[in-house]
Amino acid sequence: MKYLHSDFLLPNKTAQRLYHEVAAEQPIIDYHCHLPPEEVAGDVGFKSITDIWLGGDHYKWRAMRAAGESEELVTGDAEPKDKFLAWARTVPQTLRNPLHHWTHLELKRCFDCDLVLGPDTAEEIWELTNAKLAESDFTTQKILKQFDVRVVGTTDDPADSLEHHAAFAKSGHPTKMCPTYRPDKAMITTDLDAWNAWTDKLGDVSEKKLDSAADLIDALKQRHDFFHEHGCRLTDHGLESCPCLPCSDSEAAAIFKKLRNGDAPSADESEQWMTYILQQVGRWNAEKGWTMQFHIGPIRNNNSRLSKKLGPDAGFDSMLDEPIARKTIALLDSLASEDALPKCIFYHVNPTMLYPFATLMGSFQDGKTAGKMQLGSGWWHVDTLDGMRTQIETLSSVGLLSQFVGMLTDSRSFLSYPRHEYFRRLLCNIIGTDVEAGLIPDDKSLLDNLVSGICYENADRYFGFPK
Repeated sequence: MKYLHSDFLLPNKTAQRLYHEVAAEQPIIDYHCHLPPEEVAGDVGFKSITDIWLGGDHYKWRAMRAAGESEELVTGDAEPKDKFLAWARTVPQTLRNPLHHWTHLELKRCFDCDLVLGPDTAEEIWELTNAKLAESDFTTQKILKQFDVRVVGTTDDPADSLEHHAAFAKSGHPTKMCPTYRPDKAMITTDLDAWNAWTDKLGDVSEKKLDSAADLIDALKQRHDFFHEHGCRLTDHGLESCPCLPCSDSEAAAIFKKLRNGDAPSADESEQWMTYILQQVGRWNAEKGWTMQFHIGPIRNNNSRLSKKLGPDAGFDSMLDEPIARKTIALLDSLASEDALPKCIFYHVNPTMLYPFATLMGSFQDGKTAGKMQLGSGWWHVDTLDGMRTQIETLSSVGLLSQFVGMLTDSRSFLSYPRHEYFRRLLCNIIGTDVEAGLIPDDKSLLDNLVSGICYENADRYFGFPK
């Protein structure tokens, strides 16, 4: 049978109908990714398949290292073609890893190429893909249009100018690019020089002199308002674990003064400071109807030698296995007790933590906003068939799959949109298999609404992006 054939992942007639007639035609809301706004606004092209495929992709980098390829060919200064040939040598070794599926779905959907990548086909694929990339219709904006991406949510620092979002908004492109407010640099105080430099930058962009914790909070609020004007409807928070240690205004003032003086805070003070800012942002989100995303659980930069050499996000992160429920509940309850708990999406990079999240969420659904608390799609190390299935099964077992806001790419690559197809095929597989087994009614309207909701309509309703 042809690899990645039209009924790939669709084992029965119900799954096939749901995918081909319902899921496949749905637009995409990619509400969380790491695409560079300047490349979207600039409608840039790409010099080679290496640039668009391997640049910044730590999933591929990890696989290449595991396959024995030298760092020179992974993140070093080797020629682009040599890096591509190293990836071509690696791909045959990725069988049963999603990288094999992603690679070939991208070749099929983006380059109309059915070849299976390996050393024997590398030259042909190199020539074919680079010829396509050289065409005038292979640019960032045209890729978004090709995949019918209605909204792309970038990840942005509060001190960002959002100039590229403003420029793109004037372009008339059918995709809306919305910023996401990510105040991690305000919260994380492990590097005092970096924290103080960032605080100075925040003061400059907000035109405020930040002499106190209250000044910093005012500046963050001003930027929150500014982001809202530019279409932002989500915040994002990358956390090793959820903090919750109460912090009064006077305690925050003392911690701020300590940080500004270059004095390292205690562990408790660091947690208090993070809690203080998260609670402030949560209140602003609730006021504006925004959604708060919690990305929890990575242990970052495990390989200290290579992390020091190559920097963050280079493929040296793994899963945390520490408990998460008590402090997450305490943080949510501190906001809920003020009636200031916003919509929330919880992602954990460790799939064993999904049941704790899925069950604690149920305590904070409020009967006003359908699906207010969301169990996020399989993220990072678990956006695999097994990881996505685990997330769907967990949510289905103790929550409402029907309210799920669906897939996101969480990617830095413009070629990642076939991952939505990957997810949709698996979703139809799971639902179709249950129908065939008599576990779900074979009701066309019920099934179609379920699938179209998860693929697009739930996210469109839930996030409230400006039209």
